[in-house]
Amino acid sequence: MDPVLFLKAAIMGVVEGLTEFLPISSTGHLILAGSLLGFGDDMGADKAKVFDIAIQTGAIFAVVLVYWQRLLSTVKGLGSEPQAQRFAINVIVGFLPAVVLGLAFGKLIKEHLFTPTVVATTFILGGLIILWAERRAKGAGPSRVVTVDDMTALDALKVGLVQCLALVPGTSRSGASIIGGMMMGLSRHAATEFSFFLGIPTLIGAGAYSLYKEREILSMADAPLFITGLILAFISAWICVRWLLRYVSTHDFVPFAWYRIAFGLLILITAHQGWIVWAE
Repeated sequence: MDPVLFLKAAIMGVVEGLTEFLPISSTGHLILAGSLLGFGDDMGADKAKVFDIAIQTGAIFAVVLVYWQRLLSTVKGLGSEPQAQRFAINVIVGFLPAVVLGLAFGKLIKEHLFTPTVVATTFILGGLIILWAERRAKGAGPSRVVTVDDMTALDALKVGLVQCLALVPGTSRSGASIIGGMMMGLSRHAATEFSFFLGIPTLIGAGAYSLYKEREILSMADAPLFITGLILAFISAWICVRWLLRYVSTHDFVPFAWYRIAFGLLILITAHQGWIVWAE
């Protein structure tokens, strides 16, 4: 197989892993990176979309590795421990809105909104919302929910509903769930951790469903490319998750907001001036 295509798959994997858990939209970055690299032209547009979704599974396995002790203790305690039961229920409740709305509108969104222009616009809007939310947080009192174990099912449902905004590319699943959680009274650390846990069923489910649905356009010859993307996504996401947990203990998300705004404007300006032809 073409070594250049392997290199592009590796780059896409790194992009996915570094952006999945930051409030900057991994899907948006994958669309832009794929456009710059011509990845869809080399691999085929439909197959490239499946690749983008499938490698998110590699990124979420990094969360499983970081939190394996918590996840294992939860599974062991499901039969007898109220805390483990409540935690599992909250993750399921938070996950369900993405299932319902994703199945209802996913195909329509992919057909019409997976474009660099939409990504640039949502980058900017998302950045402005983060700036507003962070300013609001500075004037607020102590968080109502300090840890994920303090969350109620209603808290989980609200965060799950906000996460659905990320069906629009460029919004950011982690950004929507973290900032949305903070606005609903979760501490920055609790919102970040719950976003990680919520991503486990969301991303694994999306990846499995996409692979199954598009199985007719895939073959065993595609496996090396997908494995390359998965592995690189896993490694880079593991590094990013560990860094982000340290970051949120002492910092806010304002730098990510300005990054989103600057990057979004850069895309729009380069497209308008014709400096870069962003593939739709």
